[in-house]
Amino acid sequence: MDSHADRIIDLYERHAHDYVTDRGRLPWNEGVWLDRFSERLPRCASILDIGCGFGDPMAGYLIERGFVVEGADASATLIERCRERFPKHLWHVADMRALALGRTFHGILAWDSFFHLTHDDQRRMFPIFKRHAAPGTALMFTSGTSHGEAIGSYRGAPLYHASLAPAEYRTLLESNGFRVARHAVEDPDCGGHTIWLALADG
Repeated sequence: MDSHADRIIDLYERHAHDYVTDRGRLPWNEGVWLDRFSERLPRCASILDIGCGFGDPMAGYLIERGFVVEGADASATLIERCRERFPKHLWHVADMRALALGRTFHGILAWDSFFHLTHDDQRRMFPIFKRHAAPGTALMFTSGTSHGEAIGSYRGAPLYHASLAPAEYRTLLESNGFRVARHAVEDPDCGGHTIWLALADG
């Protein structure tokens, strides 16, 4: 299945315009969790959105509430859309697995992005989260419910997903200086997402 994981970046780049259209048709139900995330942040806080896509609806929601969002995505086409929509914010064409921005943020978001990585690449992301976190930083990401891999489909192409076991996510968070603040499994009020909200020590 790793070969399918290797094709994720190309898939989103090839279908970038389709993704913008398709995502806009989906119901918006993430606001409650974005509020739970943002209430942990100071006013006008800096937020790093990892795997930001084209910036809507997640980054746009946070920007409307006065936060300073900096986004990273491996699709140049999607990042260009972010720059057009939100020109006052910073947007990077970058593979999250090699992200090194050299500064920290009050909040880090990896919503419906991090779960496209293989198990080993997910494990390697936690030190990256740590390097971009200040004391008290809020980290929120989505995952699966148990250890495994799954292949979905997008526009006829295989769409890779993977998840670690919940116990391993907790261990990785704790060993990288985060404590779990909230965790929901297949939240029915948020489209069935499994969500982790953690806070950096300090």
